[in-house]
Amino acid sequence: MRFSFRPGPRSWRRGGPAALALAALTLTPGPATGAPARADGGLCARVNQVRVPGAEYQRAACLDELTTAGTVASGHTDPADWAGLTPRDLAVPRGVPGVQLDGYFPDTSTTNTNNGWNHDAQFVIRLPDRWNGGLVVAGTPGNREQYANDRAIADWVLSRGYAYAATDKGNTGITFHRDGKEPGDAIAEWNSRLTQLTRAARATVARHYHRPPSRTLVTGMSNGGYLVRWQLENHPGLYDGGVDWEGTLWHSDGPTLLEFLPRALRNYPVYAGEGEEADAAREALHTAGFPAGSEFLWPYHHTIYWDLTQRIYREELDPGFDGTTEAGTPFCAPGTPACDADYDYATRPGEVREAVEKIALTGRIGKPLITLHGTLDVLLPISQDSDVYARMVRQAGRGALHRYYRIEGGTHTDALVDTHPDRLRPLTPCHRTAFTALEKWISRPGHRPPGSHTVPLPPEADPATLLDACPFSAHADAAPPPRR
Repeated sequence: MRFSFRPGPRSWRRGGPAALALAALTLTPGPATGAPARADGGLCARVNQVRVPGAEYQRAACLDELTTAGTVASGHTDPADWAGLTPRDLAVPRGVPGVQLDGYFPDTSTTNTNNGWNHDAQFVIRLPDRWNGGLVVAGTPGNREQYANDRAIADWVLSRGYAYAATDKGNTGITFHRDGKEPGDAIAEWNSRLTQLTRAARATVARHYHRPPSRTLVTGMSNGGYLVRWQLENHPGLYDGGVDWEGTLWHSDGPTLLEFLPRALRNYPVYAGEGEEADAAREALHTAGFPAGSEFLWPYHHTIYWDLTQRIYREELDPGFDGTTEAGTPFCAPGTPACDADYDYATRPGEVREAVEKIALTGRIGKPLITLHGTLDVLLPISQDSDVYARMVRQAGRGALHRYYRIEGGTHTDALVDTHPDRLRPLTPCHRTAFTALEKWISRPGHRPPGSHTVPLPPEADPATLLDACPFSAHADAAPPPRR
């Protein structure tokens, strides 16, 4: 299958403002280095016989270590891709030899510089020698590249024996919106690329191990979580289930980030100014969805996330708002012409809703899905995102296929736990709890995960303990599913 998302009418704006050097969102990686191949026979001896269907280019390596305990040194990952996503002290598993395949599918955009290829639609597939029969596929969070999940997800699932595959989603970086012909095309490509990778990875696994995967699970965080939702709504036959880690919500009738982020940009400077209107501005932020008690996170998110996220996603879905300007004016004051702080999704032309509809979610999942979301997420506030998506799933009549766990004290990126260990808990252990609950759900008839609920933050919890455990419930609910 060939995807040709050629830059269209918006591509002439390439002379726009310089990219911001924001490590939490996008970092420029260096080229990968070579690593000596293992010469131990077995699966490794067949490494050059494994072809990824549809790949325009691929290269294979037999590695003594597929986790980041080895791939950082061998050059088969890029730490810049996953910087800022996990707690500093997260353990790194070891002892997973196997085959790694790197390559790319046909594409015309060039935002991904990993491996020195300057080519999008890059992928990584890892095939452990000791395989448990399963396959995990993932798309990346934010606008990151294909190694972004290596610490948070890949290390752990590989240590459990899963084959693993990830895609860069077909466009990367803070100028991702230049890809595609029409508004919404760049994000729509993310969905197509994960479908493409899943099909290719399933065939690759079958060819490598001489049998197809017994189960295929899809997971991801943030934009990667959005992809999980979309795949289980639109291609449930490819998967046995998924774990959605605070996925982004797109729905043409809202709420979307194009509604709550402008309100944050308008009100936060007033709140931070500590003048007479500061209290009213704080209440406006609460009303927009940013929860009471999350104020300590607002300065960081205003500086790093809110402004840039609003501008680049608004440019992708509503490029006409600022005319010939590309992605608005950073940190503009309300009242400035075409300022994103004044953006009002409700009053924009119908074409904008049509662009959102192109990537919209419905809640009509077709396979088991577990969603987790931190209550102190102030990039994608929980009340404006996963709370809403859980209602959409129920209203679509698919509630029996869904479990939703609100994680008290969790925020959008786990690296902030290192800065605020007394106020935040990491979500990485909660993702692992959700993943194991999904495994039991799909493999043991009648064994369902605990009912949806808020997972409390233990009082005076030791941060080291929180890094190792996130129990949803002492016992799983074994009752039969309700009738629909």
